[in-house]
Amino acid sequence: MAIITKITTQQKNQDRYNVFMDYGKGEEFAFSVDSDVLIKFQLKKGMELDEFSLVEIQYQDDIRKAYNSAVQFLARRIRSEKEIRDHLSKKEFEEPAIHEVIHKLKGQKYINDSEFAAAFVRTMANTTDKGPDIIKLELKEKGIAEGIIHAALTEFPKEQQIDKAVKLGEKFFKKPSKDSLKIQKQKLEQQLLRKGYSFEVIQIVLQETVTDDRDEELDAIRHQGEKVHRKYAQYTGFEYVQKMKQALYRKGFSIELIEKYLSEQEKS
Repeated sequence: MAIITKITTQQKNQDRYNVFMDYGKGEEFAFSVDSDVLIKFQLKKGMELDEFSLVEIQYQDDIRKAYNSAVQFLARRIRSEKEIRDHLSKKEFEEPAIHEVIHKLKGQKYINDSEFAAAFVRTMANTTDKGPDIIKLELKEKGIAEGIIHAALTEFPKEQQIDKAVKLGEKFFKKPSKDSLKIQKQKLEQQLLRKGYSFEVIQIVLQETVTDDRDEELDAIRHQGEKVHRKYAQYTGFEYVQKMKQALYRKGFSIELIEKYLSEQEKS
């Protein structure tokens, strides 16, 4: 048994107390506790504590410290259960204490993965250009269950997805390009896929944003044709024409436009 000889308030944290005890060899610092733990165990000078009581006090204090850390973490924004677990693990709290904190936070409605997921989807849909597939992956990384994710994604309806993706397509085609229209479409498709939009939405975007501008396509093949010509300038006749056709076709130009360009080149 040990006797509490003194309890003092910490200078830097008025909600925590230092407990000094005499284990038979004189007074020494024993442990520190949160004010709630101090009150719960009614700790005071002259009180005797056995080993079991000391272990229980420390365990309850660990829970309190973990709880305070979780609440501070939650104060910045709503979090998923996994995010809070990961945060407390990084702070080196033991799993039993983390489990108790999670249980308490759920009871206080501070943790609700369904509400978190719905709010996350709304925020991503309204403030970023990410598509639903990317948002889904990010929710999985935050430990959200598949069924909850599926329900939350209803916060990002297809009409809104199309609207955001069309704006991305319009922005894409406003940038000057010397690529063929086919290559531009492929690049836009890849961009939208990387951002998490479905093939169905992408096809709608292409229908609404792609315009078949003959002059732009002719400018593009002239630009690409000059580069291809420099590569195959050492060839002549049929071999030169075939290599030019093959190279320009791989760059997405139609046979009709390639023929027109080569005819134009031959006349110049």
